Amino acid sequence: MTSKIVPVIMAGGKGTRLWPLSRAAAAKQFIRFIGDKTLFQGTLLRVGDTDLYEPAIVITNEEFRFLVAEQARELDAQLSGILLEPEARNTAAAVAAAAVAVADLYGEDAILQILPSDHDIVVDDTYVNCVRAAAKAAKVGKIVTFGITPTEPATGYGYIELGKEIGDGAFAVKRFVEKPKAEIAEKMLEAGNFYWNSGMFVFTAKQIVAELEKFAPDVLAAAKASVRAAAKDLDFTRLDKEAFVQSPSISIDYAVMEKTPNTVVVPAAITWSDLGSWDAVWKIGAPDKDGNVVHGNATVVDTRNSLVMSRDSHIAVQGMDGVAVIASEDAVYVGRLDESQKVGDLVKLLASRKETANLTENHPTSFRPWGGYTSVLNGERFQVKRLFVHPGKKLSLQKHHHRAEHWVCVRGAAEVTIDDKVTILHENQSIYIPQGSVHRLANPGKIQLEMIEIQTGSYLGEDDIIRLVDEFGRS
Repeated sequence: MTSKIVPVIMAGGKGTRLWPLSRAAAAKQFIRFIGDKTLFQGTLLRVGDTDLYEPAIVITNEEFRFLVAEQARELDAQLSGILLEPEARNTAAAVAAAAVAVADLYGEDAILQILPSDHDIVVDDTYVNCVRAAAKAAKVGKIVTFGITPTEPATGYGYIELGKEIGDGAFAVKRFVEKPKAEIAEKMLEAGNFYWNSGMFVFTAKQIVAELEKFAPDVLAAAKASVRAAAKDLDFTRLDKEAFVQSPSISIDYAVMEKTPNTVVVPAAITWSDLGSWDAVWKIGAPDKDGNVVHGNATVVDTRNSLVMSRDSHIAVQGMDGVAVIASEDAVYVGRLDESQKVGDLVKLLASRKETANLTENHPTSFRPWGGYTSVLNGERFQVKRLFVHPGKKLSLQKHHHRAEHWVCVRGAAEVTIDDKVTILHENQSIYIPQGSVHRLANPGKIQLEMIEIQTGSYLGEDDIIRLVDEFGRS
């Protein structure tokens, strides 16, 4: 049993509305947009008050598991667990599985706070008071959502119309409104009793299980079975796939929130954004005197009210007003800020074309449990990568059938195993790994290791890796 709130962070989404930085395999919650923390890390910090919260449970997918673990490690954030969904089944199945897991860990009376991992929220007294009010309502059997005080007639959010106050800062829900057209949103803003649906919820494990049993029993049955048959894998809990995929794909809003008479809303006059568009990123930035938010390698001249961000190449913007110019390592997006909600349509077009589909899926930088790599240059029969290996980590013992590799140490110290020989490389030293040789790279030092890897051969795909020994269970 616990009297504290158990945070459940939903970190499995693969949105692409912030393309080209966000992609299917590089979701926005794990990206540093403005500042030195990702949105996921910001969520972890938001539930870091140990007087109020237990360590968080994170629910994510196979592809993001090491990103979750690594970004939590960077903050030295303790977790109650990391649940891995074997397949996406929307939020109802994820919430159900989390509720069953929390009940097992902390008892069925434990209070859960469901948190998307990709929101930007300012934690102040108002926010904390809203959380406490929600917890109080949850203790008496209510299913609580937070209603964000609207600041504009936004069409990208769902709305909640407030009913009667039930006490202690909570109100009955009169109705939910789907994402409205502009004229409807303006009328709701004028009415004053409509709030944005935040996607954050608070309830006890027992109450949400009871609601699911009543309104979505097939979702609950699949989630329960997947937790009962789950397998431990390092620090992760793999939900059983055969059971989990039996759940319908439905949101918790449709499955429970809009059906149960127990739903209440706590109005929250907090600083909040779901960062669903480049316009939203611009709004949370620190503008210069001309209203520009500039991040990374960029210069702006005679430009106003614009967002300019670059990861690598230097971007120069001149004579523009109200635009977003976003440059990743391999793509550039230019568009009007007031039309940035339409980026999703552009991404669909890119995904439909063979020559551009990969730009919507993969990012030049890929993260691994040991660190990661960035693709620098690709040519016929050769490829150049920048490898980065965290202190104390090592890659799998492996070999390649179709390529040889040259490694150059540019930062730190590298321990290189080739067949039965171990060599220590320091900065500006290099080594050759012949095709077919058994090899491994490790970082024995206390600072991050950086290597330049040059691959040469007839085939350079990532599937030409034969792992013989791997501490992360991939061999």
